[in-house]
Amino acid sequence: MHTLKLILYGFIIAFVLGCQNNEKAHIEHPKPNILFILVDDLGYHDLGVTGSTFYETPNVDKLANEGMMFTQGYAASRVCSPSRASIMTGKFTARHGITDWIGAKTGEAWRTRNRHDKLLPAHYLQALPKADITLAEAFKSNGYKTFFAGKWHLGGKGAYPEDHGFDINKGGFHRGGPPGGFFSPFNNPKLKNKQKGENLTMRLAQETADFIKQNKDSTFFAFLSFYAVHAPIQTTEAKWTKYRKKADSLEVAKSGYTMERVLPIRQVQDNPIYGGLVETMDDAVGVVLKALKDNGLDENTIVVFTSDNGGVASGDHYSTSNLPLRGGKGYQWEGGIREPYFIKVPWLKHAGSKTEFPVINTDFYPTLLDLANVPLKPKQHKDGISLKPLLEGNNLEINRPLYWHYPHYGNQGGEPASIIQKEGWKLIHYWEDGREELFRLPSSENDTLNVVSQHAKLAKTLSDQLMSWLKDVEAKYPKKDPKFDSEKAKERYLNTVNKKCSSLENQRIEMLSKEFQPNATWWGSKVTLD
Repeated sequence: MHTLKLILYGFIIAFVLGCQNNEKAHIEHPKPNILFILVDDLGYHDLGVTGSTFYETPNVDKLANEGMMFTQGYAASRVCSPSRASIMTGKFTARHGITDWIGAKTGEAWRTRNRHDKLLPAHYLQALPKADITLAEAFKSNGYKTFFAGKWHLGGKGAYPEDHGFDINKGGFHRGGPPGGFFSPFNNPKLKNKQKGENLTMRLAQETADFIKQNKDSTFFAFLSFYAVHAPIQTTEAKWTKYRKKADSLEVAKSGYTMERVLPIRQVQDNPIYGGLVETMDDAVGVVLKALKDNGLDENTIVVFTSDNGGVASGDHYSTSNLPLRGGKGYQWEGGIREPYFIKVPWLKHAGSKTEFPVINTDFYPTLLDLANVPLKPKQHKDGISLKPLLEGNNLEINRPLYWHYPHYGNQGGEPASIIQKEGWKLIHYWEDGREELFRLPSSENDTLNVVSQHAKLAKTLSDQLMSWLKDVEAKYPKKDPKFDSEKAKERYLNTVNKKCSSLENQRIEMLSKEFQPNATWWGSKVTLD
């Protein structure tokens, strides 16, 4: 009997301790908050932590080093709207149907661009489909307060953030760039002007910080989507001066551009205006991370940091260089789709860890649900997988293919193409003439060592798999333009080679000159009393 009492007593003690441990675990790991930071047009090498010696990004660098860095992290598209739709839906672009930035011309209307291209770009959806359950809706239906600040570019009226699961929307509407630039007045119907000359990036960060403070006692999903570092590139005189002097100290290269296939492309990071724009983005990240800490939420908030496509090295403002990655925004190569991709889960203690496992932004959807213990939605996030095992320090035994489909011409010089990447190989199929390129990653990450002729059998296998997948998702394709004029196309190309490169070099030198001044108010950043 005495022995039986001891056994029962032992069971009781174990049960009580178990309950106490479970209660402690619950206290240490309550339902987490989510902070998702998306930067527009930020290149893989535009951060100190990813190799830039020109741009200064201490807050983002610290965040990256406190979490896990995915060194082969990809955007689902080389341009913004399709990539953003993939984050929201967990689907690749050919599946959800938004394959180009919303507003780009298609079909015969493409001829009005006077580019004289061989193909007429495919049609695409102009708004995020109502049938999809967005990432925000998934969290909202599980009791989360949802917040959006910044660039949306996923449809107009009826398809704004508040129509797709966000309780609060600060600044998100149909435009892809800031209509009033980066200093108030913003000319944004979803963001009131407060102070003349106020910086847009800092304002969006402050709106997010205010939301965090106001909802510190609830559970939230906050999506901070900067308009930066998209064009127009603008900064203050003080930041321009800092980076002009830094460029001088690093010795300004004699030449900043070379010719890619159809447009010049930037080869050096020495743009002082862009440097200031990047640093302001980093300052804004610091504001939001400080808000988490000040409100005691930093140990229970998952933080994601990424970009929607590569840095702008061609077209637009030719802002940055993505070397050693080839290309940039709009291009089919690594510079157009490889992104900074960081996830911090405080209680997993994975600070400073890195993985080369290939991931893509469709993975954020199931990963965040999984980390928050919210039921997954496999019928929705069909093209994403949970990265929770990797974040916990385990292996992920899966060799899935990644797909990209862009049946359009990029403003930056990219060509209509589709891509399959599988088991370290990447095949690019070009729709103009059916040619294909094959690269071994990461050894040929600059996409210059095309080995398709040496591995013809492998290329055929990958090509067949790509075509089969495109058929399965009912992808849309570009069509040959019966009015294509090869002589006009040649004339346009020669004009680019002969005039554009020299013009860009002159602009570059002007920006680095001590006498440079864009206008009297530095894009409205200098506030004067009326």
